[in-house]
Amino acid sequence: MTSEALPWLNQGDTAWQVTAATLVGLMSVPGLVVLYGGVMQKRWSINSMMLTFLTFSVVLVIWVLYAFKMGFGSPMFPSHHPGFLNAFVGSPGPSLSPAQLQGHATLPGAYGTPSQENFPQSALVYFQFVFAAITPILSLGSVLGRVNWKAWCVYSVLWISIVYVVDAFLIWGGGYFAHHGALDFSGGYVIHLSAGVSGFVAAWVIGPRLQRDREIDAPNNVAMVAVGAGLLWLGWNGFNGGDPYSAANSAAAAVLNTNLATAVAFLVWVVCDMVTGRKPSLLGGVNGMIVGLVAITPAAGFVNGWGAIADGGIASIIVYYAMNYASSWRFFRSVDDTLGVIYTHGIAGFMGGLLTGVFADPGMAVFYDVSGKKYIPAGSATGLVFGSATLLKWQLFAGLWVIVFSAVATYVILKVIGLFIPLRMSDENMEIGDVAEHGHEVYPSDIPSLGAYQEVPAAVATSV
Repeated sequence: MTSEALPWLNQGDTAWQVTAATLVGLMSVPGLVVLYGGVMQKRWSINSMMLTFLTFSVVLVIWVLYAFKMGFGSPMFPSHHPGFLNAFVGSPGPSLSPAQLQGHATLPGAYGTPSQENFPQSALVYFQFVFAAITPILSLGSVLGRVNWKAWCVYSVLWISIVYVVDAFLIWGGGYFAHHGALDFSGGYVIHLSAGVSGFVAAWVIGPRLQRDREIDAPNNVAMVAVGAGLLWLGWNGFNGGDPYSAANSAAAAVLNTNLATAVAFLVWVVCDMVTGRKPSLLGGVNGMIVGLVAITPAAGFVNGWGAIADGGIASIIVYYAMNYASSWRFFRSVDDTLGVIYTHGIAGFMGGLLTGVFADPGMAVFYDVSGKKYIPAGSATGLVFGSATLLKWQLFAGLWVIVFSAVATYVILKVIGLFIPLRMSDENMEIGDVAEHGHEVYPSDIPSLGAYQEVPAAVATSV
């Protein structure tokens, strides 16, 4: 049985959008699952993987129930005037009806002027879901080894509902910063900067790991880290390649820029290790790789190849310095950010956004006019090196907003949750680890059990 495609539907664009979304989903599961599971100590491997799966699942449910429309739907307070609160967030609502699943995908433009894409709404909802899901999963890296999983599930719901959807609407959904020309191609601000800042604040509020976890902070399986890192790198082809919303030249350019910036950042990190007298390590190289991926994310479709090279190299040097030297400053030293998310995502995301304002090339075509069936150069995407400081100004304003709003909102959310649910595991469970929290461990010490569920004495199984 065959059926004729709807006249507005482009099958190639639809196939690419679903494929790109799947690549982004693979960055979380299994990408970050195995990366976290390998980079943490053995006794926290199961916990880190379990929390990643939990977050991914929780966000999907609330995304289709109401959160998608808050980030990408109609403005809650529609207006044609450029006031900040007029298009602060979208109206919540479900994305589950037949029309919403199979109908024409629609995105709000600046202050409610909609634009229609060439694929179904369900493809758009799922594509934006995998972006939303990975954001708290990235923040999770800051608090591994002590966060209470029940509190984390509640936090994920509230954080997406309050922080993520607002930033998404203001920058992507046609809100204030979008109206003034701020650019974030795939989430350097909305995803990575907010994740880094929120993770850092969460680590501060929840408190540090046990002292011995901080002193013996060695990965239990570097091969798992390498597999997870590889999934992140290639999965990023969907992350940045899917955001033009078409299987066309801008998508291909974004993919090439992504890989180029990442390779440069990786190599620069290795060279920095050599110059400073350190041995080049795989874990260090992975940090450089992540910095490159994050830094090019807001710029991927707006810069040319030279800009991508500069983006990856500059960001890698700055984050290398921050992680290896600025980390000794009291501001950073006083907070136990388990995986250094504030550096590889927070600082890298902020730098990537600012560098977009420096290197954005107005000749890069990123927008497709469906009615005219032609590509329109992003004339407003003009960086400092091409003669305009306006974009850099709004990149700075948007970045500062994300930093302040994410920090304040995360602090309030955690304090409210803490009134009802302890934010930290019990001391007893923190001493034991995965067996106390989840009933099994990643590498069973009891060989016949093969990691099967082990009954934990009530005295130590005090998970809250």
